Amino acid sequence: MGKRVLITGLATFWGGLLAQALEHDPEVDVIVGLDTREPTIELERTEYVRTDENYSILSRIVRAARIDTIVHTFLVVDSTQMRAKTMHEINVIGTMNLFAAASAAGSTVRDVVVKSSSYVYGTAIEDPVWFTEEMTRSHPPRRRVERSLDAVEGYVRDFAIDNPHVNVTMLRFSNVLGPDIVTPVSRALELPLVPKILGYDPRFQFVHEDDVVRSILFVLANQLPGIYNVAGDGLLPWTEVARIAGKRTIALPPVGTAYAAVPLKLLGTELPDELLDLLRYGRGIDNRRLKEAGFRYQYTSAGAVKAFVEALRLRSTVGTSEPTYRYAADVEQFFRHSPAVTRDAD
Repeated sequence: MGKRVLITGLATFWGGLLAQALEHDPEVDVIVGLDTREPTIELERTEYVRTDENYSILSRIVRAARIDTIVHTFLVVDSTQMRAKTMHEINVIGTMNLFAAASAAGSTVRDVVVKSSSYVYGTAIEDPVWFTEEMTRSHPPRRRVERSLDAVEGYVRDFAIDNPHVNVTMLRFSNVLGPDIVTPVSRALELPLVPKILGYDPRFQFVHEDDVVRSILFVLANQLPGIYNVAGDGLLPWTEVARIAGKRTIALPPVGTAYAAVPLKLLGTELPDELLDLLRYGRGIDNRRLKEAGFRYQYTSAGAVKAFVEALRLRSTVGTSEPTYRYAADVEQFFRHSPAVTRDAD
């Protein structure tokens, strides 16, 4: 029998991309995706199951489908996306229910991969240049994203200790850039003037969106337990990132920075508190452990920025020639199964 995989957050950017990639893996027999919304990209073999924010139905699905692999992609790392209560339900309560299902009596789960973030390290003036996986943050988490991720990682550690027969992998990703993903960092770089904080020029590290998916597939294929930082080689000063993007910077005051950033909302860009902290001190994470396990990055930090900028310039130059199609399951069912559709139609 091949793998029987369950993906949380199927309608998210990462859940959809991972499902598409797994559909091409002949060693995967079953793919089940959970989300509160239907997927927005075309999927051939993945079965979608609607659920609530805290995945209360997950235990039943694991038992019914005899799931052996869980990939937890749906952790919110952008505090501007939703209210604090909803983020807590998704990140903390959802993860609790996930591990309750994976550790239930008779569970068939043998591999769990959790997509986390380098936000767990925090950012402070006394931080090291590179955080290794064994290091802890300099100060207790203050931001709600950081607090929820810290709670999630506590559940991951406890589950791994209590279930030594399960391969538990946690991937801590750096800031992601690429042609398609939208993040607070990418939105800031799309502004006419890129915001910075007066007196600071922190060093940033990036990972390309393709390397994110490739790293998840890599640890799944090799059943690698443990914690791994995922980030491209190199650190770039924020002003250099803006320069590569062909943008000038505008300085926000070091005192009352959050209030000074409020007018950016009028341009459709809200800078979350966790990004404002990063714009002071930056952060670097050591990526050697995953490379020593055999993973090879396709992009450096600078390469990820350049790929993002090239896609941005292409969109601004060419634009969109056709209306964007949003995937809808019922529409696709018509094209696949209706007798009205001729099989030789384009």
